[in-house]
Amino acid sequence: MSEKRKDAERRGRRAETLAAAWLSLKGYHIVARRFRGRTGEIDLIARRGRRIAIVEVKARARRETALEAISTTQRQRIERAASEWLARQPQGVFSLRFDVIAIVPWRLPAHIMDAWRPTGY
Repeated sequence: MSEKRKDAERRGRRAETLAAAWLSLKGYHIVARRFRGRTGEIDLIARRGRRIAIVEVKARARRETALEAISTTQRQRIERAASEWLARQPQGVFSLRFDVIAIVPWRLPAHIMDAWRPTGY
């Protein structure tokens, strides 16, 4: 792995740790970190009450850049991974939401709830 890729990996892990801490402070329980399914990866899966939040974490220099960094293809991979994760869970009644947390230097994390809505959920 190249040094540039290693640095990006470290930044991503730090951003995910910060995002998980932020969600915990907001009353969420972190159910899974870096869930890897056959079709994609989910950065964080958090639960608060009957709500399950599938969370994509983006660390960028600006909040707008972080939000723009999630492509349609990436959203579809996250949605497929979410379906895979849900299929492995015991049956229960809860609602699912897709969130984004933007990590920007020297700012509090920006938690964008319901950042997108896929069809079929």
